[in-house]
Amino acid sequence: MRKTGRSDRPFEASAALAAEEAVRSLARRDRAAFRRLVGELADRPGTPDWTAAADRCLTDRLRHGITSAWQRGWQPADLVRYTIRRHTTRHARLATDAIAHEARAYFPGAVDDRWHEQLAAIQADVWWPDDGSHPSHWCRREGAERATYVACAIELIHLLETLPRLPPITPPPGKPGHGASGAGNARGSTRASRPGRDTPGSRRSGSPGEPRIGADRRAELDQRILGRVRALLAKAESTEFPEEAEALSTRAQELMARHSIDHALIAAESGDISGPDGRRIAVDNPYDAPKAVLLTVVAEANHCRAIWHRELGFSTVLGFPADLAAVEVLFTSLLVQATSAMVHAGPRRDARGRSRTRSFRHAFLNAYAVRIGERLRGAADRAAAGAGGKDLLPVLAARDQAVDQAVDTMFPDLAKGRAGSVSNYEGWVAGRAAADLASLNGRSEVTGAFRGP
Repeated sequence: MRKTGRSDRPFEASAALAAEEAVRSLARRDRAAFRRLVGELADRPGTPDWTAAADRCLTDRLRHGITSAWQRGWQPADLVRYTIRRHTTRHARLATDAIAHEARAYFPGAVDDRWHEQLAAIQADVWWPDDGSHPSHWCRREGAERATYVACAIELIHLLETLPRLPPITPPPGKPGHGASGAGNARGSTRASRPGRDTPGSRRSGSPGEPRIGADRRAELDQRILGRVRALLAKAESTEFPEEAEALSTRAQELMARHSIDHALIAAESGDISGPDGRRIAVDNPYDAPKAVLLTVVAEANHCRAIWHRELGFSTVLGFPADLAAVEVLFTSLLVQATSAMVHAGPRRDARGRSRTRSFRHAFLNAYAVRIGERLRGAADRAAAGAGGKDLLPVLAARDQAVDQAVDTMFPDLAKGRAGSVSNYEGWVAGRAAADLASLNGRSEVTGAFRGP
């Protein structure tokens, strides 16, 4: 009878030690030691079982790192974006494979639908034939040497094991569902400040749950409405005629405004106690600060709140589901329009020929966000007046309060950021002008505005 155990894998301990030392060398920023250890893990001449042992070690460390990331509040899409931000798209592809491998450990019913959606969005599929063959198939797909795989794996392991903790907004695999008001803490987060407006005071949150009344039918309706809005959005962004874009914008605003207000009124009438949800939206360089301000404006205008994690490259947006969908659609559209107008304005130089492009574009985007806020507020007043007026106000106020409570519970140490200074008047004027021409293809049920300097 054949015995099994450690004697069948004599190099496991040595490979694990080498991998651990390689990870520590990254923490020490000792590149020479890192390269030496990568070379050792990639090949040990005269040791035929070494490659398999090293591969098993790296695969296990990656799987445990992914599980740890979920326990720290991260989601698949967040992790892939952050991996690209810190390393390369090649590292992100390895992370996606590791996510797909780890996901096989859960029964389908133990994974939240939103988690499944993110796995599908990042295309986290097990495409290799068996676990032991992944490294060799990965190298073949990437056209890379084995040492490249080892280096990427070690760098990804180091990243996974040093991720900061985030408040959970989606239940990780194997956990029961919950809303976005679960307690948590994320140090270093800020709510991007807007001129002339303070952030709400601290409150404690309730315990919202998922909507249950007609959930499937409501989700189907939400997707249908968003599909119509996105179609209007695409037409508005492609037209060269401002009048046509404005007409399309008005139709989309009215559609999303009525849809959101209906959600609020139905929830109030039915006694639905569902609370705020959350999602994370990328805020990328360059000019990430004014982009974060733009997202804050759009979020608050749609009864949501945005908390910017500058070093992580995204904002956590909290609000009710229909409002969150509107925020993402509208922010994406406005950012596309702003970037197009900013690039079309071209580079700038001062009288001495020195480049002023960066200050121009920074001022452009800040002014754009300010003016968009003013426009959203005007649209808000019109939508509320046409949908119930005074009867609607208490309903919307209660939802705003619930979102504020969720923010205060999830981010008890939240710091309010200050808007950056603007030093380019020409950029400010151009940004406001571009915002006047922008299509607000999201909705008109909005509140809150900027006041310019």
